[in-house]
Amino acid sequence: MEQPKPTVALIYDFDGTLAPGNMQEYDFIPAVGKSNAEFWQESNRIAEEQDADPILTYMSKMIDEARHKGLSLRKEAFRESGRHIHMYNGVQEWFPRINRYASGRGLHMLHYINSSGIKEIIEGTPIAKEFKNIYACSFLYDVDGIAYWPAVAVNYTNKTQFIYKINKGVESVSDGKLVNQYIPEELRPVQFKHMIYIGDGTTDIPCMRLVKHQGGHSIAVFNPEAAEGRKRIEHLLPEGRVSHICPADYSRGSQLDTLVKSIIDKIAIDYKLDLLAEQ
Repeated sequence: MEQPKPTVALIYDFDGTLAPGNMQEYDFIPAVGKSNAEFWQESNRIAEEQDADPILTYMSKMIDEARHKGLSLRKEAFRESGRHIHMYNGVQEWFPRINRYASGRGLHMLHYINSSGIKEIIEGTPIAKEFKNIYACSFLYDVDGIAYWPAVAVNYTNKTQFIYKINKGVESVSDGKLVNQYIPEELRPVQFKHMIYIGDGTTDIPCMRLVKHQGGHSIAVFNPEAAEGRKRIEHLLPEGRVSHICPADYSRGSQLDTLVKSIIDKIAIDYKLDLLAEQ
């Protein structure tokens, strides 16, 4: 009887990880007549003045600004915004190449998004189809299909809940029962040691630390064209929060490509050694 392939999960942040900058900055913020600095400063000021979650205040501000300018708040409009996002070098070719590489080493690869950005915008990008699930902020919609309130707000700490959902194979955001059931780690659909987390900033630190400390692999990436790119995150390595740091270049033969393939090799070898030990 053929041994089933173990599942490996590549989990990505979105903004700054797969695409430069914040997704709202490509066309939403210009459409409401604000500069990027104005939008985020105003949103953060509301959070500070009312001691609110900055994720909730930016989502509320998106709704308010769109209404003020008469912009559509339908899912289709957000998804159209996603079509304007420019990815880092090699991103679109990355997924089939990594899937083939993992399969060639006896592993089943799944990809997930874990983002504080907007799910509906991510769904409009050309890479949306590559993900098993997209865990991100989203809106509630009224009977006319108009966004009116946040449905899911993903900040730096509650991002970790989605790591556990992936670990236990729970797809639903609303589920709070199955994700809390006890399942031995070796019986979980995606073991922590079979996870690779790729992120770029402060909202990713709890997830990167969690995955690394549970035996998985965490990679911090930076914009290779940004002046302060590596310097902004290099402290994460000596602090023990990540396993590796490299440029956000997903092209064949890049440092990230070589690194992820090496991690896949290690996972495959460790899995074979575990089988031998059991025998």
